[in-house]
Amino acid sequence: MFDLFSEKISGIFNKLRRSGLLKESDVDIALREIRVALLEADVFLDVAKKFIADVRERAIGQEVTKSVSPGQMVVKIIHDYLVELFGKPEEVNLGKKPYKIMLVGLQGAGKTTTAGKLAKFFAKKGKKIAVASTDIYRPAAVEQLQILSRQVDGCLFAQELGVEQSCQEICKTALRKVADAGADVLIIDTAGRLHIDDVRMEELVEIRKTINPDEVTLVVDIMTGQDAINIAKKFHGSVQVDGIVLTRVDGDARGGVALSMRATTGCGIKFLCTGERLDDLEFFDPERISSRLLGMGDIVSLVEKAQETFSQQEAEGLLHKMREGAFSFDDFATQMEKMSKMGGLRSILKMLPQGKQMEKIMEEQGASDKALTKNLAIICSMTKKEKRNYKIINGSRRKRIAAGSGTTVQDVNKLIKQYEVALGMFKMLRKDNGGLAKIMSRMGRQ
Repeated sequence: MFDLFSEKISGIFNKLRRSGLLKESDVDIALREIRVALLEADVFLDVAKKFIADVRERAIGQEVTKSVSPGQMVVKIIHDYLVELFGKPEEVNLGKKPYKIMLVGLQGAGKTTTAGKLAKFFAKKGKKIAVASTDIYRPAAVEQLQILSRQVDGCLFAQELGVEQSCQEICKTALRKVADAGADVLIIDTAGRLHIDDVRMEELVEIRKTINPDEVTLVVDIMTGQDAINIAKKFHGSVQVDGIVLTRVDGDARGGVALSMRATTGCGIKFLCTGERLDDLEFFDPERISSRLLGMGDIVSLVEKAQETFSQQEAEGLLHKMREGAFSFDDFATQMEKMSKMGGLRSILKMLPQGKQMEKIMEEQGASDKALTKNLAIICSMTKKEKRNYKIINGSRRKRIAAGSGTTVQDVNKLIKQYEVALGMFKMLRKDNGGLAKIMSRMGRQ
């Protein structure tokens, strides 16, 4: 979402390498370039102007300590300002039972899928979830939500299929079923609108009166661009929006709408939809997003993702295999699949400091999410003996594996080389039990 802006702003910071005071001329040059980057990222003009003016006022004359460069000082000033601009984290306090969430937004914004993602998000926290849809206009909209609810453990589909009901009747049925089941959270999906119209807005007002939601969440497709701000303002004026979910943030949208949203509507962003799977929902933490935006990484989110994907038992088992030299191609494939579950190589690199530069280096070396899929296909084409002992994979076997996986012999050779590099690292770990910790420590100091 912020790739272009992040890349440009990192380049601007790299130019600020002088020591001492941040001179006015240095700040002005950097801020002119940042202003262009903001506008190219689709940030509202008024927001961009205020951004530049406020940052300039904070930056000029700031004393730079011996351990901090002017560039680092500007990064900190902008980071702190971004956190303020995004506002405090929009925590979801599930104190009330059932906690009722009403999703609103334009047609095609991804409300129904977001309902499924929210259900999965809260179910992971041990909550009993119920969902219902008042979208009686779009064909198969109700059935779509039912299918999604089946993918969430213990999720209750709180409405009747094949029964014609008004939106208000659907809501009353859902409330009754939720009370009987003792659900913790009720998520109500509503019909999308092709445009803002009074008739459909009145329907939303009536639904709100019927269910009395604890939270009205606006679902916005970030690809909408600056028009998303006008959409948010109109929905907020009609049904009092409490928070916003941005969808399709993994696409090519320029992302400036995220920077403009709170400043222009007063509504904070609560979640980001980062992919098509139900697991691809990320809590919007201004501190972490700001760090990621400025190329500073987001190690905390990366660790949380890893904890969701790897159990402690799996991690200990992997460490044991690494130490005993028993790491097979099956184990290699398992780690690739785990990485894919974490969002893929690109998603992981984005959370590391200087991840963009690392991503370019990895792509030049042929390591990418596409290569990850190719490597899994190659391993699947190996026999059990080959996976256990890669040294028996001679020329003829490599040709067979390449043909079976739809790849080339060069691709097979490259994977085996990567595997050998991994084994070499594990060998170092066996020789020096604390080697990995030392390596990580050195990396952290750089």
